This record gives sequence, C-alpha cells and structure tokens, in this order.
Amino acid sequence: MKVLILGAGGQVGRALAAALPGSVALARADFDITRSGGEPDWGGFDVVVNAAAHTDVDGAQTTEGRVATWRANAVGPATLADRARRHGFTLVHFSTEYVFDGAKTGAYTEDDPVAPLSAYGAAKAAGDLAVRGVETHYLLRPTWVVGEGRNFVATMLGLAGRGIAPTVVADQVGRPTFAPDIAAAVLHLLQTGAPHGTYHVTGGGEPASWAEVARAVFAAAGRDDLAVTDTTTAEYFAGKPDAAPRPLNSVLDLGKAQAAGVATPDWRTQLAGYVSRS
Repeated sequence: MKVLILGAGGQVGRALAAALPGSVALARADFDITRSGGEPDWGGFDVVVNAAAHTDVDGAQTTEGRVATWRANAVGPATLADRARRHGFTLVHFSTEYVFDGAKTGAYTEDDPVAPLSAYGAAKAAGDLAVRGVETHYLLRPTWVVGEGRNFVATMLGLAGRGIAPTVVADQVGRPTFAPDIAAAVLHLLQTGAPHGTYHVTGGGEPASWAEVARAVFAAAGRDDLAVTDTTTAEYFAGKPDAAPRPLNSVLDLGKAQAAGVATPDWRTQLAGYVSRS
C-alpha cells in the first residue's frame, strides 16, 4: 500500500508519518494544495491522507483569515477529491467538531446535520462535503487534538512549569484526542478495509470541560497545588470581537468507530502518558 501524507508538519501529520514509516510525507513547504503547480504523481499512490488544514480558528474570522481558511479547508479538500476521482486513490481527510453548533443534548453522531457557528467551521464543513463525494474515502472527526506541537495540554504544562494558575472555560465539554491514536485509527481502517465513510474518532472515557482537562494536566504534572479558576466562554472572550464562536457541546458518539474495531483509549490514561513523556 503506497501512502502519501499531506500536511506532515502538523500534529496529526507527524503522528501519521511515525505510524506509516514507508509513506511519502510532505509538509506544507513541500507541497501546498492551495497553490497551483508542483503536484505529486497522484497515480503512484493507493492512499492520500490529507492532514493539511488552516487551524487559526479566531484568525479565520478576519477578512484575510476567511480567505485563507476557505482555501485550505474547503478548496484544498475539493481539489483532492477531484484528484481522487481522476486517479482512483482512497482519500483520508480530517473533520472537526466545529462543523456542529454544540446545541445538541447528548453526543453527536456521524449522521447529525452540520450547523457551523464560525468561518472556520463553515470552511471545514464545505471540505467535508467535497470529500464525501469520493466513493473511496474515510472522513475522521477528532476533537481537541493533542500531539507534538502547540496545543491546549502543552500550554497548560507550560503554565504548570512556571507556577501559573490559569482561568479556563468550564462550559465547553468534550474529550481530548491524542494524535497517535488518530494515526492508529487511520491505519486500522485502511488495513482492515473498513466500510468507507465518516467516523468519529476521539479519546474515550467520560467527557470533561476544558477546565477539568486543565486540572488533570496540573495533577499529572504534580502541580495540583495550583488552582484552576472556572469561567464561561462568554466571559473569557468578552471584548474580543474577532473571537470565533465555539460549540459548547463537542462530545462525539464513538459507537461506529468502536464497532469497526477502532481503539478509543480513555483520554485520561493517554494524558498521563503524554505528560510523563513531556
């Protein structure tokens, strides 16, 4: 199986490259799907995994940001979908909880309608729609990604190391998803020939708020002497006109992925391992 990874410089892309050592891994500097020219030999690959994305959620609310997020998160995947249909490769792409408005009571399933609140969410939803038009595709939807690079857990670890007690939103609920587990899910779906389609792939275990995740980080780092102060999303972003609206409920139903044999380890267990390695 010949695999091409796009966006190999990001958190998920790095984990994919580690999980698929025989793959061709291209970072944005090597190939940018939003720019014309210099395309890979698509016909030489059985699978293309697109981990490239514009992830500046708040920046996407600006005029320039809307253009950037649409190019990367909507036009880019649509271009890849076209190449997949032309050349016959399986396309793997990654969605986000930001395609939902967070108003649902209970966990979101793969069949729930999208209702994005932000420019970023709208662009991702458009990209998802394009990818779903490819017969042989896997669309994975993780939440609150934690990997090698900048992320919430790494930020909290930095604060813990400096002895800073943060104020964190407590009304957004979800589960962290660790990048190596996302890569493992991709590998499992490909190797087992699971039915094509959309899969929710997040950490398992009980959902938590961002504030609860922060407390778990501080405890794992041995700094549970530092108090994490709860706040609301509205209070946290007050006076920040370019802040993107966030879905308050980011909990995704994992039943379909689990039925396909995808492992969804408890996020608290994975967090402890991440902190011990950091």
